[in-house]
Amino acid sequence: MALLRDWGLTLGKWTGRPVAQIQKDSGDPDVWRVRQAAEAADWATVRDVLEARPESEDRTELLWAVGDTADVEHWIAPVIEAEPDAALPRLVAGVRHVNWGWEARTGARAKDVSRRQFELFHERLRTAEQWLYDAAEREPQWTSPWHALQTSGRGLEVGQAVARRRFEATVRRDPHHLGAHQQQLQQVCDKWGGSHEGMHAFARESAFGAPGGTLLGQLVAIAHLEQWLSLDDGADAAYMGRPEVRTSLREAADHSIRHPDFVRRGLWNQVFNTFAMAFALAGEREAARECFRVTDGRVSEFPWYYINGSDPAAAYRQQRSAAGR
Repeated sequence: MALLRDWGLTLGKWTGRPVAQIQKDSGDPDVWRVRQAAEAADWATVRDVLEARPESEDRTELLWAVGDTADVEHWIAPVIEAEPDAALPRLVAGVRHVNWGWEARTGARAKDVSRRQFELFHERLRTAEQWLYDAAEREPQWTSPWHALQTSGRGLEVGQAVARRRFEATVRRDPHHLGAHQQQLQQVCDKWGGSHEGMHAFARESAFGAPGGTLLGQLVAIAHLEQWLSLDDGADAAYMGRPEVRTSLREAADHSIRHPDFVRRGLWNQVFNTFAMAFALAGEREAARECFRVTDGRVSEFPWYYINGSDPAAAYRQQRSAAGR
């Protein structure tokens, strides 16, 4: 995907900063290609793109691009009938039903979700699990079915023990799988029945238990943002400004995005956006400026929608300006 490079103009002068634009994906051209094929119900192309990206290279983003596409649940059914022994169409059906389920629930708070929405949510997730288990049985070494089962399991409230087993099944196959760790972090956070203490412990164990230079340092920043999000106005800013929080963020960045072995791959831009937001809220202006420089106006929706759900790019711009970038 070509990067759109527009430049801001203020009072007739160039600001020297790229206009903040939402980046829907990592920029991998195969993501665009597989999404277009899914929209056209072109299974042959969807299959070719997915099969060209082995599980060992993490095809999560490609799968979720298909799963996020409307009507896949309809055209994948005859594909499954035509290929009764194939795992891939079952995996696609499972991932689509996970997305379709969460679409029914929406991002609203539970009290604002209707009974019918919850019924559809759970019905679609249960269907997803059937397809995902079928795919896992056919391809025992695949990571993706177990990763998707983490997401469906959270919606079905399978409990911490089952959720942990699904996470462990994913990372046995891919120890540094970012999506799996992100899902488990959500599972153990306070709003999903865990605790702040357990969330931070998991984030640090995962980040620092991995070799230097992986994307998993993001987990430490996410954990601090999750606790910040749970606090009232005033208390949230005080929390982010604590010396131990700022130290924790610097250590995580040093072990991941600042590490000499770090490579910009996969969701690296989202990771930098996450550190940019965390550093900005913590008052670490120099560190935040460096992250904003690297992101170069490419805004990932997560985590900026924590500040402004309707306009994440506006939240990015606001914090970038506050950091002096």
